[in-house]
Amino acid sequence: MFRGLNTINLDAKGRLAIPAKFRERLAVLCGGHMVVTIDTEERSLLIYPVNEWEEIEAKITSLPTFDPRARRIQRLLVGHATDVEIDGSGRILLRAALREYAGLEKETVLIGQGKKLELWSKASWEGTRDEYLEQVNDESQLSEQIMSISL
Repeated sequence: MFRGLNTINLDAKGRLAIPAKFRERLAVLCGGHMVVTIDTEERSLLIYPVNEWEEIEAKITSLPTFDPRARRIQRLLVGHATDVEIDGSGRILLRAALREYAGLEKETVLIGQGKKLELWSKASWEGTRDEYLEQVNDESQLSEQIMSISL
């Protein structure tokens, strides 16, 4: 499981240093082999251990191609999916197209989200986080599953 938030600088070549706590987990889970794709709901990137991604990809590609919503997801998620590996210095190289989609420049935020990681530009993350915090807490809109969690 991945959790926690890390602010990381992207270097001029588009390489991202993966924090040691995540590198160790990734080495065990997938030998450092991951897949990066776009988040279709936010301007951020999703980073999956390859084994997790393969399960998701199998489900996505089995969706009916005649359904426009399924085709949209297939084209966006699978179409942008890129294999990456952690190099000897603990970094991954992000393709320019992925960096551009997420608006990644120097300052980034890597967020653990259970079975995956999310990568945001620092400015985008801070704006989104602030929006979340400013939203009115309307409990009538929360699902029963969320309401059953005691924090």
